[in-house]
Amino acid sequence: MRPLEGVTVVDFSRVLAGPLATQILADLGAEVIKIERPGGGDESRGFEPRLPGGESAYFFAFNRAKRSITLDLRAPRGQEIARDLAARADVLVENFMPGTMDKHGLGYDTLAALNPGLVYISSTGFGQSGPYADRKGYDTVFQALSGIMSLTGHPDTPPAKVGIPVSDVTSGLWIVISALTGLMERRASGRGGHVDLAMMDVQASLLALAAARIFALDEDPGRTGTAHLGRVPSEAFQCADGGWLHISGSDQHWAPLCGVLGLHELAADPDLAANEGRLAQRERVKAELAAAVARRTRDELAEALRAVDVPAGEVKSAREALADPHIAARGMIGHFDHPTEGRFPALRTPLRLDETEYPEPGVPPLLGADTDAVLTGLLGLDEAELARLREEGTI
Repeated sequence: MRPLEGVTVVDFSRVLAGPLATQILADLGAEVIKIERPGGGDESRGFEPRLPGGESAYFFAFNRAKRSITLDLRAPRGQEIARDLAARADVLVENFMPGTMDKHGLGYDTLAALNPGLVYISSTGFGQSGPYADRKGYDTVFQALSGIMSLTGHPDTPPAKVGIPVSDVTSGLWIVISALTGLMERRASGRGGHVDLAMMDVQASLLALAAARIFALDEDPGRTGTAHLGRVPSEAFQCADGGWLHISGSDQHWAPLCGVLGLHELAADPDLAANEGRLAQRERVKAELAAAVARRTRDELAEALRAVDVPAGEVKSAREALADPHIAARGMIGHFDHPTEGRFPALRTPLRLDETEYPEPGVPPLLGADTDAVLTGLLGLDEAELARLREEGTI
């Protein structure tokens, strides 16, 4: 058994943060029932890049191992079916604007009256309260407003976004944490609860180191490129072959680093033996390291540094990283067989629990593929009612 087998999740979320979270729950064994709009489904089904059979690779990335049903939440009968599903669920995830679920008769108070044990997670941009509660936003908007964008990039360049949708991804992880915490609380109290999770709050929580500097020194940190504000060396340097190598380390790594690079004068300077001294002479140290690294090729120097236990990492492209033999050895890339797109690779969930064998990644569902099976098997609807609901456009 996988850890969450027996847990049922009703998933009203779309696009990224919510679907990422429910995919993780599905990978861990939960049965995830994804509620989608008749006709179109999750908006991400239309996102690029598209595959030869017409499916979206974006949708594939965040919707594996789920069951898809189509349901019109504007229709009274659709709302009734959604309530019946929630009454049988352990976890509900939604990421509509505040008040939307209440408007459809699916708010927390209504569903908790039917199912007191329901862990109900509302994931929104700014939360259910506060002056920005009614604002809309995307990942990059939250990166901008939270200060993350101001910290990303080089000092002499404009602010930059993080190279992945960090606001969405980290919010997705917090949805998972919320679900697991709610299930543990329910085990103790017998009751679920309503989680008000704001993407803006999640991004603010990522500012822990910046906040520590502000609180301690009243100093607003700026962009430092690949350099670390509190450690020297810790940044990327360009090598002779054009590649980049990130070199880091603590005091015990300083002498071995200088030895590999032939910087014997720096190694012998007592003022540079401790990080505090190197911080005070950051520009001198950086210039000497950059000149020495520029005479070596990336992969050769990386191996030479690792041979003396100096932390170093080649700055790889995403393609290089996914082809890394360590990633392969860890089983991070699996495959699923899709009914229209054939065999397709997928990143696996990184959690490894003792000797639990996790199966190949689940298949992303075709739109509405499980509507009849779920409504018949879980709610007991018969074929005549399914036909009527389909004719009305409710499913």
